[in-house]
Amino acid sequence: MTTKTRSFRFAVQATKATSAAEWRELARKAEDLGFSTLFVADHYLGRGPASREARLPPQHLAPIAAIATAAAVTETLRVGCRVFCADYHVPAVLAKEAATLDLLSEGRLEFGIGAGWSEPEYRAMGVPFAPAPRRVAKLAEVVALVKAHWAGAELDHRGEFSTATGYTGLPLPVQRPHPPIMIGGGRKRVLSLAAREADIVSISNVPFDPVNDEGLTPHEEAARRLGFVREAAGERFADLDIESSPYFTEVTGDVDAALTLVAERMRVSADGLREHPNVLVGSAGEIADRLCARREALGVNYVSVQQSQLDTFAPIAARLAGQ
Repeated sequence: MTTKTRSFRFAVQATKATSAAEWRELARKAEDLGFSTLFVADHYLGRGPASREARLPPQHLAPIAAIATAAAVTETLRVGCRVFCADYHVPAVLAKEAATLDLLSEGRLEFGIGAGWSEPEYRAMGVPFAPAPRRVAKLAEVVALVKAHWAGAELDHRGEFSTATGYTGLPLPVQRPHPPIMIGGGRKRVLSLAAREADIVSISNVPFDPVNDEGLTPHEEAARRLGFVREAAGERFADLDIESSPYFTEVTGDVDAALTLVAERMRVSADGLREHPNVLVGSAGEIADRLCARREALGVNYVSVQQSQLDTFAPIAARLAGQ
């Protein structure tokens, strides 16, 4: 089956700013450099043993206030969270917060939502960490509640994990029928939910082991995940954005040295890392070519890079955006 080629979009995910001025400047810079979207993260741990166990960098900014501030100082930059954790928020409150962000940004919100994954972070914040099937079931309920809230009719949502009844959802978001919803995950059940309900499917980082427990290389695992999405989406597959993050990105002429650092950090061999779906290392031209090849093979057209790569990756984003 032939499907249309999705145009490239590029985002920056930022979690660090130590002052209001620094955050405002970063948002304006991302817009000026031509990035489509500025994402924050829904993580909360500062330095300490919990963050070391969770293997999370220090999280300087809470997402909702950071999104609102970024929207207020920009005009075209889309804003969002990659991704809100369903367990960290009262669902009806999050729906209203998101609608408010879309209204006040004049229709620039992208609403990312996921089932949660970091058990050490849950534990550090005193949040119960349910088994994966229950977390995904809750995610499905939250997505249904959010869509109902944004529709503007009187709510009668009564679920096992979320409730909103006897009132209409206000404000109405600017984007209709609703802001783009991004659902992220790595397993079949959540990716199938994303394929059916989301506008953007975010495919989680694949493992760095040369071969996983099912005998698949990282590239084969990423392709399998795309297959889950394609199968569940049916005819709507062609209209989905497929998003992923090459977490290890470096524009450099010394590829071997950069890959050695990745290998040391992930405690794996450097062999094969050049083609890992979450690694982008090389010259600007090499990276652009690799992104085009990965879009063809793995469907990824929406690429999120880390805050540290904002400047060096900008020429690549400018070269490929919209193509």
